[in-house]
Amino acid sequence: MPTLPSERAPRSEHASHENRQVAESFGSDAERYDRARPSYPQALVNRIIAASPGRDVLDVGCGTGIVARRFEAAGCRVLGVDVDARMADLARQRGLDVEVASFEDWDPARREFDAVVSGQTWHWVNPLAGAAKAAQTLRPRGLLALFWNAGQPLPELAEAFAEVCRRVMPASLAARQWTGQAVDGYTALCTKAADGIREVGGFADPEQWRFDWEQPYTRDEWLDQLPTQGAFTRLPQAKLEEVLSGVGAAIDAAGGSFTMHYATVAVTAMRTDTP
Repeated sequence: MPTLPSERAPRSEHASHENRQVAESFGSDAERYDRARPSYPQALVNRIIAASPGRDVLDVGCGTGIVARRFEAAGCRVLGVDVDARMADLARQRGLDVEVASFEDWDPARREFDAVVSGQTWHWVNPLAGAAKAAQTLRPRGLLALFWNAGQPLPELAEAFAEVCRRVMPASLAARQWTGQAVDGYTALCTKAADGIREVGGFADPEQWRFDWEQPYTRDEWLDQLPTQGAFTRLPQAKLEEVLSGVGAAIDAAGGSFTMHYATVAVTAMRTDTP
């Protein structure tokens, strides 16, 4: 039976799951987050449901319920868990059942699920404690599915975005994020999550999935989403306005709109042994 790792276990100095200030900053504008953040491809939802033994779903880091609503619309019963009460409150206003806690500390109270899913949030979870908690809550042959959206605009626009961030936020993550292939960073998150799953045990060997899709954005739509990204949620207002002005000018120069090429990457693993 998988066990939670010791609190004394060594942790990476730069582990994202330890940066709780950023992890808990997204609720500062929950309405905007819910309105502006991209959803996920239906093919991903369908494949997770098809690979699960039933339709009881636990959504880890559910936020405002963007993932949970996709699964509810497909006929699943969904319970959300989120560390941010502001996000959870909005999700409840949308009709979702949400409990407020970090996943590592959340008490499943003997409840079991057919799938544990996490969209865009597992890097805020301790990879060992999270995998162990998922193993404890999944039914035999239940599925753990962790996924992220990686967005890539055309190279000219990506370089224009990067230049704005280098000018306003030198040496920041935002200044670096547009300079390479976005999918590479998220594939690395999948690999780290898979390593945690293997180390904890109780799962079949993890698989990695990928779904490619596109979404058009107007200038205003992209500027609405930008402040919801982790690189900007804690940025002083004056600097944020400078970023938005520069990015908006770059989109205007490209014709006032653009298409974001998304790759949704996922790591999944089936629960093998009985709880």
